[in-house]
Amino acid sequence: MADNEGWERRSLLRGAAVLAGAAAAAPLLGGAATASAGTGDADALFKAGRFEQAGRAYEEVLKTDPANVNAARQRGYVGLLSNRFADAEKYLKMALQLAPDDKDANRLLADCYIRQDKLALSAPHWEAAGWGAYAKWFAAVSGEAYQVHGELGRAEIKQMDPLPLVEASVNGGPAKRFMFYTGAPNLGVSASVAREAGLTPVYSEEGDLGQGVVWSHFGVLDSFKVGGLELRNVPVAWSATESGEDVDTDSDGLIGMWVFYHLLTTFDYAGRQLILRRNTPEARAAAGQTGVKPLPMWLARDHQLHSVGSVAGVVNSGPRVMGVNLGGIGEVAAVVYGETAERLRIRTDPGRPIETAAHNHPVVVHPCYPKEIRLGDILAQDIYCYTNPQAAVAPFGFDLLGHFSHSFYKPCNVTLDFTGMNLYVARGKAA
Repeated sequence: MADNEGWERRSLLRGAAVLAGAAAAAPLLGGAATASAGTGDADALFKAGRFEQAGRAYEEVLKTDPANVNAARQRGYVGLLSNRFADAEKYLKMALQLAPDDKDANRLLADCYIRQDKLALSAPHWEAAGWGAYAKWFAAVSGEAYQVHGELGRAEIKQMDPLPLVEASVNGGPAKRFMFYTGAPNLGVSASVAREAGLTPVYSEEGDLGQGVVWSHFGVLDSFKVGGLELRNVPVAWSATESGEDVDTDSDGLIGMWVFYHLLTTFDYAGRQLILRRNTPEARAAAGQTGVKPLPMWLARDHQLHSVGSVAGVVNSGPRVMGVNLGGIGEVAAVVYGETAERLRIRTDPGRPIETAAHNHPVVVHPCYPKEIRLGDILAQDIYCYTNPQAAVAPFGFDLLGHFSHSFYKPCNVTLDFTGMNLYVARGKAA
């Protein structure tokens, strides 16, 4: 089963929140954690999250060793993290000229194309990367995907916990309950909503989520409307049991990252609303005039969002790259990975293990209570978190302390600008 379907069960989604959607599965470019011949310094910079310096270092390697596949691939990856598509394409194509069967380079270039809505161009690279479902899905999408109609859509957050729910319309039908989660990729609907909307799959495949056979279906939705803003020709996925019933009944669907990065999105937790704006220069300028200093933003593995934050124990971590998960299921404010809690001497309660699952893998986490966690000017002190010693600290090739989760943002509003790759986080309701 394509791994984007893990959201269909609450237990798996909760587990994805624990692992930031990545750690237990085979990590993308995990080999970057080990310096390759001729790129040691550049790889070390990349692993430390010093992406601009790493990019320049990879360029220096390529000047003296133009056949270095790792340097070309990694330089393309650096560009893709910041949505610098021309740079990403240039170096990823260079890597594939040197090694046409390189799965990581193919996957990165496929991601680069879907972020630009060049879905047909992405298909052969998804196939080469071993993602046949994505290849067939995107090859079947005709015309311009994610067409934006309207300027502004506001949706009240009808329910905040255990998962946030907003209302949206599918193919002009009555309002349905959608969860939002940046840790998931695509727009998803339940099997019953898919039937009601008249959806026909362009591709289907059989899988097992641990509780029996589940069919994953991939299609294209004519219309998805949130408030006054509508998206047309939207790739959509849904899952069903063998008998065609819903796999999950907690919501009617899920709004994932691919929707959000086509828009200027504000998660107004304090004001209990999701705000979607057409991504115009005027809207971005308004976001930049809030008096909040923008934080850098990076996007890895087609939907995993990152910025800079810190975790404090007895020893403060200082600002480091951390995951940013908005929405989803999770009562904790953050999850710290690997040996981070032990290294920072964070108070942990190993006597109260919590058994959960992620990507069909059992995971045991423990409550922990950092003295402080911080994202920009927003901090939380002595707040309930998890430590996951099993989580890889470099699931995307660069080190992570962990990630911020749903509960951290409740006093705040957060705006994501995928053009400037800026994240704005402020206390209180959005203006």
